Amino acid sequence: MPQGTLTSSDHPQASIVPIQIPPLSQPTSVQLSLVVPTYNEASSICSLIRQLCAHLDKILPGAYELIVVDDNSPDYTAKVAQELQEEFPQLQVICRDHERGLATAVLRGWQAARGEVLGVMDGDLQHPPEIVLKLWPAIQEGVDLVVGSRYAESGGVSHWNLGRRLVSRGAQWIGLMLLPGVFRRVSDPLSGLFLVRRQAIAGIPLSPKGYKLLVEVLARGRVRTIAEVGYIFQERQNGESKIQLQTCLQYLHHLIALRFSLGQVGSFLRFSMVGLSGTFVDMTLLYLFHDPNNLGWDLAISKLIASEVAILNNFLWNDLWTFRHVTRLQPGLWNRLQRLVKFNVICLIGLLLNSLLLILLSERLGIHYLLANLIAIGIVVFWNFYLNAKLSWRVAAPRSDAHGSQS
Repeated sequence: MPQGTLTSSDHPQASIVPIQIPPLSQPTSVQLSLVVPTYNEASSICSLIRQLCAHLDKILPGAYELIVVDDNSPDYTAKVAQELQEEFPQLQVICRDHERGLATAVLRGWQAARGEVLGVMDGDLQHPPEIVLKLWPAIQEGVDLVVGSRYAESGGVSHWNLGRRLVSRGAQWIGLMLLPGVFRRVSDPLSGLFLVRRQAIAGIPLSPKGYKLLVEVLARGRVRTIAEVGYIFQERQNGESKIQLQTCLQYLHHLIALRFSLGQVGSFLRFSMVGLSGTFVDMTLLYLFHDPNNLGWDLAISKLIASEVAILNNFLWNDLWTFRHVTRLQPGLWNRLQRLVKFNVICLIGLLLNSLLLILLSERLGIHYLLANLIAIGIVVFWNFYLNAKLSWRVAAPRSDAHGSQS
């Protein structure tokens, strides 16, 4: 085995999650450790390595290392990279036999890294290699994290169609609803291109699920200062996108797990259980109103009536159970009516989105209307929880009446 090549069995703690990045035990001459996670990137890895090394040699001669972490690609990406190690002694290759996943691959590379700054870049050339010439100066200015952003000034995407743009923005929108304090920190929290100081994440248990590691770093790391560098996201030169349904589900799982770990666990669980009861009400009434064997009403009208009844059902349960810690501080019919109005407005906006999704999925894409309705409800629940927790059941400071008593 070539020098600088590891297998997952060679690497300590290869099967332990969460993963921790160790602090440096002694001074190092390596300033930057850049990890490139790969799977079936044999067609692009040589070009990427040569370009990265050419650029890094200009700004960090002899003070960087490049670590390729491959998940045992059937196209022998690891072997292709290993053949370059004699030419580039700063290159290390880790081949994982039993683990899969982009985010954990990056963390395994960081565990083996010797640098004071840790970085990640995709192996398919969608991240232009020359961007390192802009990322590193930002780190030199003293920030904890510098993010390559598609949405910062001078950033963008090359030839994305409308559908792909909507998926990307939709993923950010869901993240903003669930983790506003995390997603508002940068313009592109789903970026796979960034550098972070080791001291900002060393010793912190990291548990990424799927492929979006930056969200985990922002949520759990000791990141105080951030810079962003715009770049143009390129189309894949070879192969095909790895984004699949499983990837989307892992992303949602990751967001929910982070939401639970960062607070509001009980409220979200109760809100979700109430939502299930509302879903039952909604689905039952939609079937009774729209099915040809029953009333046979128009789909849009049936949906509006069914959803409004479900909204009233959900409000009562949420007011009496989910947010009872708030309603006890705000008793009285007038306060309850105010909460109902706010809840109804928020949910009606969600209902509009729900209805549009239902019609799109059912009438345009041919999905059965009941399944389409279930999918639409699942998407809108994140909107409803976040805004209702912030507005409908917001904890307000107690007010004093004219006699100085608290109401």
